[in-house]
Amino acid sequence: MTISKTLTDEITTLIRIGEELIAKAKGSDSNLDDDIGKAASWVTRTGEMIRRLYPADSQHLASYTTCVSDYNFNILHSNYYAHLSTVTGLLRGVQHELEQGLLSDIKQLLQADIFADFLEMAEHLLKENYKDASAVIIGSVLEDTLRKLAVANGLPTSKGGKPLTIDPLNVALAKGGVYNKLVQKQITSWADLRNEAAHGHYDKYDGNQVEMMLLFTQDFCSRHLT
Repeated sequence: MTISKTLTDEITTLIRIGEELIAKAKGSDSNLDDDIGKAASWVTRTGEMIRRLYPADSQHLASYTTCVSDYNFNILHSNYYAHLSTVTGLLRGVQHELEQGLLSDIKQLLQADIFADFLEMAEHLLKENYKDASAVIIGSVLEDTLRKLAVANGLPTSKGGKPLTIDPLNVALAKGGVYNKLVQKQITSWADLRNEAAHGHYDKYDGNQVEMMLLFTQDFCSRHLT
């Protein structure tokens, strides 16, 4: 799963939760005490999403902050749910911008922060001995990083309408002088490991190799996305 797909899924989920809360609040004459925890989690996740996608001076973040400051999310009933509609509306705006490609100019540092979260997740999974899931996540981050580097350097990211995978992106970036042959060879080896994990060939590599893949990807993202 790519980073963009993960973001899209999260936004879709948050919109669905918002719509469910609004529908319940509209039909309730008393406070939805059983849904307070759900609402609190929802509004927190929304805030984290907006903070990661937009700069501190953005209108999206300003609107969210104002809404959270002005309204009490512990109160949800038929006469008090406009705040739910406001946050859900913000999420729909984010969804529209993501779908239309209007977030392509987000600062690379913000994108690096998102990738860092996924790499942190991969590191946790590795420590818990889930090397296979960790390898797949690391591989997805590495592929997305290569794709963003290709875009930044005016290189193609698809062929015949299909997105290029790690190997052709890697070859193009090395030929374009974005990094040297040694780095290209390292990426090729990690792409092979990712493919083994994705195809269930779990005996073809071990946890130590996944750890080295993680360290390489962390360093690679740090060098090229900041």
